[in-house]
Amino acid sequence: MPRVIGIDIPEKKRLEIALTYIYGIGRTLSNEILAKLGLNPDMRAAELSQDDIAKLNSLLQAEYVLEGDLRRQVQNNIKRLIGIHAYRGTRHRAGLPVRGQRTRTNSRTRKGRRKTVANKKK
Repeated sequence: MPRVIGIDIPEKKRLEIALTYIYGIGRTLSNEILAKLGLNPDMRAAELSQDDIAKLNSLLQAEYVLEGDLRRQVQNNIKRLIGIHAYRGTRHRAGLPVRGQRTRTNSRTRKGRRKTVANKKK
């Protein structure tokens, strides 16, 4: 498996897809990076030469915020929102949807499994 900025990317996948295994790189950014380096997006990751990997590493480290730094940046942004008592910060703290979704139904991903409540006696 080729290692790009410390991440093993799958060698059997197309290069365009293999780069998306790096946190912070999606399909659009992957294609942009490959165009900058002049690499074929259809070639397999196993076909990368050491020279190509070195070019890829230097480009990613110089121009993009990825992996650990990006995760840290996102967590710091969330901590900042919580610290200044912003509405979005309180939603993060409470484990509820942050972007205005309804919570009467749905939102199970954020709220967790349902807790059943007994019926009220008449």
